[in-house]
Amino acid sequence: MSSNKGPGFFSAIGSKARDVLTKDYNADHKLTISSSSNTGVDLSSTLLKSRGLSSGNVAALFKYKDKTEVHVKVDTESSVLTTFTISDILPSAKAIASIRVPDYNSGKLELQYLHDHVAFTTAFGFNRSPTIDFSATIGTPGIAFGAETSFSTAIGKLTKYNAGVCLKMPTSNASVILADKGDSMKVMYLHQLEKLNGGAVVGEISRRFSTNENTLTVGCSYVVDTQTVVKAKLNNHGNLGAVLQHELTDKSFLTISGAFETKALENSPKFGFSLLLKP
Repeated sequence: MSSNKGPGFFSAIGSKARDVLTKDYNADHKLTISSSSNTGVDLSSTLLKSRGLSSGNVAALFKYKDKTEVHVKVDTESSVLTTFTISDILPSAKAIASIRVPDYNSGKLELQYLHDHVAFTTAFGFNRSPTIDFSATIGTPGIAFGAETSFSTAIGKLTKYNAGVCLKMPTSNASVILADKGDSMKVMYLHQLEKLNGGAVVGEISRRFSTNENTLTVGCSYVVDTQTVVKAKLNNHGNLGAVLQHELTDKSFLTISGAFETKALENSPKFGFSLLLKP
């Protein structure tokens, strides 16, 4: 199932601009060591310190004929998450099933369908009162309209409904997302610039109608060289963030992030660190 055709899934609306403004901005400390084999088995081990709490996990990914994947993750809380992915279970369709042991009510099944002019996903849990998620998108790779909703069978009501539109051009894209049951709206624009060596500038305006709160965020990414990318963002509330990512060796990355409150300099800045090693 190719992700390059059709309008894409609803979650992809505004994703490029969102990545520039949110991806890798965190105050966690993370170390991941992973390895791959020619037999289709990938192994990884992760240590994480977040908000003063430490955790870890060991994961294995098994691939079979490029169509079937089994992902098993064991964490320090003695839970085991197993995910089965089958691509092309039907033409242009994918099935994803997951369960976390010992919480047997966590079982979930998701179906994805991606075609030339339509894409949709549906997911539901394996319990007595599951929540049913559904999203659909229509259009082309250049323009797409979509919506998503969640229905709780426990209370018999819709608990989420969002809608969005995305316009993509060769060097830019714009999107509008109406979320939180119509209470909030985000307008995002991304433009790639040759002066940034393939980087981009992004602007986002978000508004929450119930509180009349507006937030303007601007950001950019700059490709220093083939191994180094720098990102920064600033909003009208004075929150400044920056990310430096450097490829140490092939597929091994060092990521450092920082966050500052320019209107409250007495507050301590926050720093994050991530190291991914793949021998």
